[in-house]
Amino acid sequence: MIRSTPSPYGTSATARKVALGLVTLTLALTALPATTLPAQAASDPLARFHHQSLDWKSCVRGPDDATGKELEEAGAQCADVRVPLDYGDPGGRTITVAISRIRATDTRHRVGPLLLNGGGPGGQTLGDPPWVRAAMKDVAARYDVVGVDPRFVGRSTPLDCHWPTGSAFRSAGVDRAGFDRNTAFAKDLAERCRRHAADVLPYVTTRNTARDLDVIRAALGERRISYLGYSYGSYLGEVYTTMFPGRTERVVLDGVIDPARYGPRLLRGTEKANRHALKDWASWAAARDETYGLGRTRGAVLATVDRVQAAAARTPLRLGKYRVDEHLVPLVVFNGLSQDNDSAYGDFALGVQDLLRAAQGRQVTPSPWLSEALAFMLTGSDSHYGSVQTAILCGDAAAPRDPEVYWRDVQRARERDPLLGPVTNNLNPCAFWDPPRERPTSIRHDLPALLVNATGDPRTTYDGATAVHRKWPSSRLVTLRGADQHAVYGVYGSSCVDTTVNAYLATGRLPVKDLTCVARPSGSRP
Repeated sequence: MIRSTPSPYGTSATARKVALGLVTLTLALTALPATTLPAQAASDPLARFHHQSLDWKSCVRGPDDATGKELEEAGAQCADVRVPLDYGDPGGRTITVAISRIRATDTRHRVGPLLLNGGGPGGQTLGDPPWVRAAMKDVAARYDVVGVDPRFVGRSTPLDCHWPTGSAFRSAGVDRAGFDRNTAFAKDLAERCRRHAADVLPYVTTRNTARDLDVIRAALGERRISYLGYSYGSYLGEVYTTMFPGRTERVVLDGVIDPARYGPRLLRGTEKANRHALKDWASWAAARDETYGLGRTRGAVLATVDRVQAAAARTPLRLGKYRVDEHLVPLVVFNGLSQDNDSAYGDFALGVQDLLRAAQGRQVTPSPWLSEALAFMLTGSDSHYGSVQTAILCGDAAAPRDPEVYWRDVQRARERDPLLGPVTNNLNPCAFWDPPRERPTSIRHDLPALLVNATGDPRTTYDGATAVHRKWPSSRLVTLRGADQHAVYGVYGSSCVDTTVNAYLATGRLPVKDLTCVARPSGSRP
């Protein structure tokens, strides 16, 4: 995902690449073209998918297609890969998965394809090869860099539950009445998905996305793929390598999710890291009080945030055409905390400044960052994003179905963090979802992967990366110490991290031992 505002598990890099748009559910039912299959494929139930011929073409889809133009300028082409909707019935309905590819230029030393996933769940990755190749520097010439919009995402066959929001995530509010309102909201979102997409919801899962990746591998004519996954993409990488052992070459997981903690309640346990990030941002804002007017000390800035939430709980704040209540202010704060740089900090500070002015009763036109965040949360313009994200989370693992479980967790979390605890422990539509068709994947413990994580990551917290590393003795962990940063390689600007990842991609050899890189001093953020 990499949308900095809406996604709980996204990074900023893809946020700049996402093309927004409203889509409707249209499952493709067209049969695959006739293909002459090799004799050994006769026993392969997926042979017609594994041996399909890909029609590579321009990525540009019209004069306003910025993503397509950027891909074309970088030398990319795009294709649609046809896959089964239901892998249990490969002769049934089919859907398409959109991919992009910038081919290797150093064919003599070519490693093979590097497939990308930017996170989410539900984030687009088709537009990512240009910036990933830039991060790879010279080693990029040895890879076909392949962006993939997972099933039902972006340019792939779409899914849209026609929500009035782009995100199922909300704060539970300040009291039981607010929690009950949010429960009704979550139930309505689940019912909309059941009404508009019930026939495909059972197949919107990480395991099916991993199966799609393997079809892509085969359709590209490759025995193995390399893989770079950020955030949720790290979990997808864990699942793929477990389901298809021996089919990966070099694997980099950045912003590592502990599979033992993955599921519909994936935000639980991130309160401490998010509070730490909020305090660091508050110190930054306090040092710039003349610019933002939020307080001269860290404590004063944090008190300003609390005053805004208290005001919103009394009466929704008016910001242009939007009304921001107790369920949304904490989510705005949460979404402001994933990137450790001056630009992101400044955007967030302007957003809090807007909220403060609204709390004071002043007429406010929200700043661009806040306007985008509110449009995402309070309109249906990104309904497709939240629909797919939620369907994946709910389809991967079961969630508690009794609202009282969540209410008790919210109350306990509120004691530790009244602002963020009711966000990370809150109920969501998965409480009203049909049970998953498959059990969660039991992740293998022998993957030779390179893991990357910042110590202050507020989304995929550092303890998740260390837990995965302990389970995988054959892995190596690259730590960025001292940054509240989600997604590091090619995003944060650490030459130490980037050089280490590129050396692994170039040689296939993991570092001899784990490595710690130090974050930039706070005064030298770009």
